[in-house]
Amino acid sequence: MIRHQTSWDDPTPSLSARIGFDFVRALVHGLCRLWFRIEIIGRERFPVTGAFIVSPVHRSYIDTLLIMTITRRRLRFMGGESLWQCRPLAWILSALGGIRLEPGTPLRATLRVAERVLEGGEPLAIFPEGSRGEGPVVEKLFDGPAYLASRQGVPIIPVGIGAARAMRPGGRIVWPTKVVVLIGEPIWPEPGTGDGGDRHIPRRFVGELSEVLQGDLQNLFEEAQQRAGTPNYAGTESGGL
Repeated sequence: MIRHQTSWDDPTPSLSARIGFDFVRALVHGLCRLWFRIEIIGRERFPVTGAFIVSPVHRSYIDTLLIMTITRRRLRFMGGESLWQCRPLAWILSALGGIRLEPGTPLRATLRVAERVLEGGEPLAIFPEGSRGEGPVVEKLFDGPAYLASRQGVPIIPVGIGAARAMRPGGRIVWPTKVVVLIGEPIWPEPGTGDGGDRHIPRRFVGELSEVLQGDLQNLFEEAQQRAGTPNYAGTESGGL
C-alpha cells in the first residue's frame, strides 16, 4: 500500500514545501561538500524542464543523500517504510521529495506511482540494480527504469558514484573521503514508444534499453571510482557495500 503524504503527487509543491526542500537540499549539499569534498561532473546533462529518470549505481547507504544534491530540481524517489522510522531522517527524506511505500506494496502499484510522478513533469530517481550491489561489476539490471522511460517517452540519466571509501563493509562510520558523482549522457527510449497510454511496449525495446543503461553505468562507475582515487575498487578492501 502507498502511504499518502500531503500532496506527494502534486508536481507544484506549496511555498512551505518548496522552502523546506531548498533548505534541506542546501544543508545536505553543504555537508557533502564539507565532509566528502564532493565533486559533481556533468550537471549540464540534466534537462532543464520536463520529466526524466535518474538511474545511479548503488553501493552505499549514503547514495540516496548524495543523489539528492546533484540537481536543484526536486528529485522524487520511493523508499520502504523502514527508511521513515527515524523521525529526523523521515523529515529529511520527505522534504527532499521522498515517497514512502508501505511493506507489501505491489509492483504494479509502485510503477503507477512512478508514472504519476513522470506524468506530472517531475524527475524521478530509481536505483536500477534494485538494491545495494557489491564489487566492481554492475550486474544485470531490473527493467523498471527502461519500462517507465519507454512508457512515458522520457530519457534515462545514468549516474556513476565514486564513494567506495566513504563507508567500510558492514561499518557504520561515514569517513571524510573524496566522493565523485559522474552524470552521463541521456539515454532515450525507442522513438514512438512513449505515449503514456495503455499501448503494449515490446519487451525487446525494454531489454535493449536496459542493456545500454547497464553498459553506460559500468563505464561511469569505473571512471567515478578512478576520479575518487579508488581505481582498483573490488567491493571489499576498498570499502564497497
